[in-house]
Amino acid sequence: MAVDASMGRMPNDDDSPTGLASASADSFDLPGVNDYDSFAEVYSAENEVNLHNAYYERPATLALAGDVAGRRILDAGCGSGPLSAALRDRGAIVTGFDKSAGMLELARKRLGEDADLQVADLGRPLPYPDGAFDDVIASLVLHYFEDWTEPLSELRRVLKPGGRLIASVNHPIVGHPVVRPGADYWATYEWAEQITTASGQSYTLANWHRPLPAMIEAFISAGFRITAVSEPPPAPDTPRELLPDFLQDKPPGAAFLCFMFFVLQAD
Repeated sequence: MAVDASMGRMPNDDDSPTGLASASADSFDLPGVNDYDSFAEVYSAENEVNLHNAYYERPATLALAGDVAGRRILDAGCGSGPLSAALRDRGAIVTGFDKSAGMLELARKRLGEDADLQVADLGRPLPYPDGAFDDVIASLVLHYFEDWTEPLSELRRVLKPGGRLIASVNHPIVGHPVVRPGADYWATYEWAEQITTASGQSYTLANWHRPLPAMIEAFISAGFRITAVSEPPPAPDTPRELLPDFLQDKPPGAAFLCFMFFVLQAD
C-alpha cells in the first residue's frame, strides 16, 4: 500500500492537481506524504463506506476473483484487511502484507491474532517462497511505484505456474485533461492529492501516472498474459447519494472511469 517515492511535479504542467477535497502543487512538498501510519485509522474508516473502495474497487476485485474457496491468495498491500476478510469469508486461505505497521495493526484486529500478516515492502524481495500462491491480489498498489519491474517480478515469483495476478490501478485517463491540464498522457509522472475527510482530517497521497501501453508492456515483460481487462460499474447496492453528480439521473448500472482492473496469468 504505502511505498517509498521521491516527490516531483508533473511534466509540462504548472497547474495544481485537484484532490478529492482540496489540493495544490504545494502538496508535493508536504511532509508525511504516503505516511499511512500517520492516518491509518481515518483512512481505513473512510474506505469502509466510501464509493471508490467500498462500492467500486472491492466488489469489482472480488467479482474478478470468482470462486476462491481453497485457493492460497496473497493480498499484496492489504492495508487494514477488508479485502482479506472478504476473501477469507469466501473460503480462501489468505496471507497479507503491507509496508505500514499501523495498517497491519488494524488488519490484525479485524482478522484475528492468528492471521498470516507481515510487514513487507513490495519494492524489496518478499518473505515468501517461489510458487507459494494460487493468486495474488494487488489492490490499488502498483501506481505507487515509478518502476513496476521489481514489484511485478516478485509477484510473478511467488505465484505458482498458471497462477493469477488480479490488479487494480488508477485509470490512466482519469484527470486528463480536466484535473491535470497540460500533463502529458504518454509520460510516466508523479502527482499528488491532498484529501480532506468528512471528519476534517487531511492527508496527502502521491502516486505515478502511466499510460495504458506502458502498463501492458510491464505486465508482458514480467511474464504475465493478460486474460481480462475491466472498467466495471459500481456495485448494484451503491447508495445513490454516493454517486457522482453526472450519474444521479442515470439508470442503475451506469459506469464511470475511476480504476482499471486486470486479470493476468503467470505463464
